[in-house]
Amino acid sequence: MFDRAQWFLAGMSLALSVQLSQPVAAAVPVGKTVQTAQTNSNEAAKKVFEEAEKLYQQGTADSKKSAIVKLEEALKLYREAGDRSGEAVTLTSIGLVYSQLGEKQKALEYYSQSLPLSRATGDRGGEALTLTSIGLVYSELGEKQKALEYYSQSLPLSRATGDRRVEAATLSNIGSVYSDLGEKQKALEYYSQSLPLRRATGDRGGEAVTLNNIGGVYYQLGEQQKALEYYSQSLP
Repeated sequence: MFDRAQWFLAGMSLALSVQLSQPVAAAVPVGKTVQTAQTNSNEAAKKVFEEAEKLYQQGTADSKKSAIVKLEEALKLYREAGDRSGEAVTLTSIGLVYSQLGEKQKALEYYSQSLPLSRATGDRGGEALTLTSIGLVYSELGEKQKALEYYSQSLPLSRATGDRRVEAATLSNIGSVYSDLGEKQKALEYYSQSLPLRRATGDRGGEAVTLNNIGGVYYQLGEQQKALEYYSQSLP
């Protein structure tokens, strides 16, 4: 029901965009050596982060574990550089991988470290992603009300930042929680809000997930023909 794999890729995309937008500090006479060391650490962190992304994309459990090792290395370098934005997105990315590996409590540990950093740096997009990721973990742990609390915090942030991809995924995940709680009409309301955003952002994988989820709700409501309509849209 949830498009888990997209979360790490979304995190990676977010992290890279944040990192690449970081200005390289101009050399100045006072503190030049320290500044140069920080810049070098930042550049090294970016490279290690990219290596982690490549490992993750291999898709195996072993490659994901190796990606975590690389991400931990990037995390250390970002801390040495004093780059709190890079630190925050790396912490979220580590949490995302642990979540995929089934280590939910470990994932929550990393998310809980990332969240205050995103808030401190004013990175509302990163905050929204982390909040939704936390919500997803709680949903998978069966704590549906707690999941809704985090999703409801994420949604206005993703809307405020114009991040329609995160907004769409959050809406779809809220729909899935309501479906699990037996509130099928509410589930359909959220899925129907998510679907046009999926399409607008060209997220065909997410669109397929949401169409399939809508089909599942109609199936459970006994509306078999309607279910087939949505499944047939999802399949291609």
